[in-house]
Amino acid sequence: MNAAALIAQFGSPLYVYDLDTVRARVRALKAAITWPRFQPLFAIKANPCPAVARAIIAEGFGIDAVSPGEVAMALRLGVRPDLIQYTENNMTDAEQAEAVAQGVMITVGSLDRLERLAAAGARECSVRFNPDVGDGAHEKICTAGPLTKFGVASAYVDRVLEIERRNQLKVVGCHMHIGSGFLDHNAFAQACEVIFNIAARLPNLRFIDCGGGIGIPYKPDQQPLDLTAMGAHLSREFAAFCQRYGRDLELRLEPGRFPVAEAGTLLTTVTSVKENPDGRVFVGCDSGFNHLIRPCMYGAWHRIANATRPQAPVRTVDVVGNICESGDIFARDRALPLPVLGDVLAIGDAGAYGMAMASTYNLRPLPAEVVLDGGAAHLGRRRQTVEELLNAWVW
Repeated sequence: MNAAALIAQFGSPLYVYDLDTVRARVRALKAAITWPRFQPLFAIKANPCPAVARAIIAEGFGIDAVSPGEVAMALRLGVRPDLIQYTENNMTDAEQAEAVAQGVMITVGSLDRLERLAAAGARECSVRFNPDVGDGAHEKICTAGPLTKFGVASAYVDRVLEIERRNQLKVVGCHMHIGSGFLDHNAFAQACEVIFNIAARLPNLRFIDCGGGIGIPYKPDQQPLDLTAMGAHLSREFAAFCQRYGRDLELRLEPGRFPVAEAGTLLTTVTSVKENPDGRVFVGCDSGFNHLIRPCMYGAWHRIANATRPQAPVRTVDVVGNICESGDIFARDRALPLPVLGDVLAIGDAGAYGMAMASTYNLRPLPAEVVLDGGAAHLGRRRQTVEELLNAWVW
């Protein structure tokens, strides 16, 4: 990837996604799961860029959606409704009615939503349970355990069964998700054991969804998840469960970060380099936490490279953005080939929850997105203009 050429062609700042990396990650996951009835889903909230999603769908993935907009995106991408799983979170009755009419599977996360879905005449659904085992790279992305808002408590299986008995609604899916960004599959394995015990009590299952959350090594001292070991363990335990259950079910996983995080780079141009009397150097650039909020929100660590002058003398610097907030910091005390004005910085591992969580704070427009496929660069999303941003209001 020639960062300077991409900036010259498409402007700065710029999100860039490498589809070869996306396909490699997707194929590695599929190879790790040996259970024959495996249906992976892409959690499209991680990166809804259509070109990226199409590449994943072409590898046999369905879509895990968490909003009406994501369902609409999946349908527009040509995904069959039966391969779209709508994992609801405090959905409205109107959103429920729309999803039922679209024919997508709703995974409910509360008993009251299960009641309302049954009352609306739905015939099938999935239930998300809280396995009481959580994990993740940050407490804000841990989605199971006693403090999470997600899922039906595992102690309430009897109440789920009672609702199922009173209605014509069948619970055909059992779902969990422990959190995002784990690199050790031990907690995941424990949660799978819990969810299999819950699933054993549900008589009408067609699938079990063990969630996503597979992490990537953001920091230099981190090791990648042993995907082969995780896949072998999950496949073996799922086969044993199906034997006990009396029939073979479909196994689902719904990774979002894993297929796309390492494929994405945020390119940004240096607009200021200043040194304070105490020697602290601030490298300012033309992007900020409005484009990549993970460092500010989660304290996330992202690789940063000087793509223009990688051989420059190394200094310890703070890489900061152009947003009027003290927390607008990409990296603090980072050793970096010292940039000069106009250098392009490449912020790595930004393909997941980067552009997807971007905003127009400070009335700064959204950047463009570019997709690299077989060495060719294609525009995936046009750069937003100030005029387009302002025209969202009624003047």
